[in-house]
Amino acid sequence: MAVEPLSQKEIEERLAELPGWSLEGDRLARSYRLRSHFAATAMVVHIAQVQEELDHHSDLTLGYNTVSLTVNTHSIGGAVTELDFNLARRVEELAAGHGVR
Repeated sequence: MAVEPLSQKEIEERLAELPGWSLEGDRLARSYRLRSHFAATAMVVHIAQVQEELDHHSDLTLGYNTVSLTVNTHSIGGAVTELDFNLARRVEELAAGHGVR
């Protein structure tokens, strides 16, 4: 099945279901604050595992006690697709288990 870009309306509807996520330019974006650097590092590793499982990868940034990610679909020219929202939902599901504040 071919991946198609989402319309602005579709993006806005899906973002309404993902508090904390936003559209920054042509990418979905979210930052998380955690209790320690170790917790943030563990979350990055967990996100990397999910990305491998989905075969869809974001740009991840690890700070002292923060994790930030941005994602779009490179294979169709950097547009936002359902693949990006699938990854965002999976990251949200795992975030609470890492003590996100």
